[in-house]
Amino acid sequence: MVQERTRSEDTAQASPGSGARRSRLGLFLPYVLLAIVVVGWSAAWFWIRARTADEIDGWIAREAAAGRTWTCADRSLGGYPFRIELRCSAVTLERVDGRFRLGPSTAVAQIYQPRLVVFESAGPFHVEQGDLTGDASWKAFQGSFHGAAEGFTRASAVIDAPNVTVTGAEPGPIAVSGRHLEVHARPAPGRYEAAGAVDVSLRLVQAASPQLDALTATRDPADLALDATLTQATVLRTGTVARELERWRQAGGALDLTALSLAKGAQRVQAKGTLALDNAHRPAGQIDLRAAGVDALIGSIVGQRFGSERGALVGQLVGGLLGLGRRPDAEASTDTTPLKALPPLRLVDGKLVFSGFPIPNVSVPALY
Repeated sequence: MVQERTRSEDTAQASPGSGARRSRLGLFLPYVLLAIVVVGWSAAWFWIRARTADEIDGWIAREAAAGRTWTCADRSLGGYPFRIELRCSAVTLERVDGRFRLGPSTAVAQIYQPRLVVFESAGPFHVEQGDLTGDASWKAFQGSFHGAAEGFTRASAVIDAPNVTVTGAEPGPIAVSGRHLEVHARPAPGRYEAAGAVDVSLRLVQAASPQLDALTATRDPADLALDATLTQATVLRTGTVARELERWRQAGGALDLTALSLAKGAQRVQAKGTLALDNAHRPAGQIDLRAAGVDALIGSIVGQRFGSERGALVGQLVGGLLGLGRRPDAEASTDTTPLKALPPLRLVDGKLVFSGFPIPNVSVPALY
């Protein structure tokens, strides 16, 4: 009996200590589990980072073997703990037909959504292609690419205050600027798998170009909108322009203009049609036009043959016959000015043919 009481007392004395130990273990267990998760996540992030670096190096090596040298200056990979962030102080490409350089740029992908890549660049952009040299700058540039197992689902670029100049072109330098530019692309529903078709949408707001001002005889800013489908777009790669365009031509590629509109003051033009490349590598096809207030534009074109004064008179006459002249209230209601159908514009054998007559002093050059 005495032994049993002693054993019971020992058990009673030990119970409070065991409860305290279990209580302390329960208190620290969440922190232990959190530490394990953090260590595991960190190990996974560094593994993904290493795999990303290997993939980039492998792609650069494959491009170099194909004659295209890519460089990401001061490359760094960061973004811990939830992103993979690639930074370059400059991105350059050199190949036999030219080179380009892009200023400080960043590409970011979330760990949990690796196929969505968001891109930003401070610019500027410089390109040399044969005799042509192009420069572009902007206030802000953001882009995104949503990849998929069989290509992509969407690609976009949004640019504030773009400013582009091209030198080396005939008859002279080209300059285009604007307030806002957006470009979007997606696989064309029902046509991507069979024809490699990609839908493209472009919007340029309040654009300015001295060359366009001279052609239209007005300095009003222009708004440009384009909706088109590029067939056989999936054959295009990062090779030389000549090689890729020839690959696209041989594949039967075409540019289907679903809707193209240009509004510049009282002048408005809408177009749709199809363009491709002929055997001489020149754009060919037909564009159907509707326009309003373009008598000055017709006068400018006709003036190349008859002189500026007679050309202006002829332009006003033709514009009046087609109902394309400026109405007295056009300045107050440019959006409601009715559009009239124009004769189709055809690109044939390097010539621009309007209403059955080639436009004088205008030729369509080969692209490569």
